[in-house]
Amino acid sequence: MTGDGDGAGRKPDASGDPDPRVRPGRPADADRIRGLQSHLRQPSPDLLEYGLAVGAARVSVAEGRVVGYLLPVDAPNRPGLHVAELVVAPGFRREGRARGLLDAAIADADGPVTLQAHPDNDAARSLYESLGFEVVDRRPDAYADGDALVLRYVS
Repeated sequence: MTGDGDGAGRKPDASGDPDPRVRPGRPADADRIRGLQSHLRQPSPDLLEYGLAVGAARVSVAEGRVVGYLLPVDAPNRPGLHVAELVVAPGFRREGRARGLLDAAIADADGPVTLQAHPDNDAARSLYESLGFEVVDRRPDAYADGDALVLRYVS
């Protein structure tokens, strides 16, 4: 882990180590993460503020700045978590950053991990499926431009 993360509870990647570029998000990261939200179909600024305040967000860092983030949410009445937002800046994609963020979320989860993706987002779907996520539902008109697929990972 970089700087202030201790790596406790992290599931190692294929190399045997957690991604050292991933650390907990902090309120000081909010401006950079807000900028990254512009890459989402349906960002949730309020959910992001809450996630940062309670320490749920995870970020991927390059050269001291946030270049990606994952925002998980959990439900108090059931185990597991839902990945509400996951973004990596375009210039830093295909470097394993989304995988590192998802590995951290999976390691932190107490139960299944779910997320949703646009059916046409082949790159994201390929990543999710390579990690063991499976499509379990389709939500019609979940996005302004179409349906959403719900994917689930069970450890």
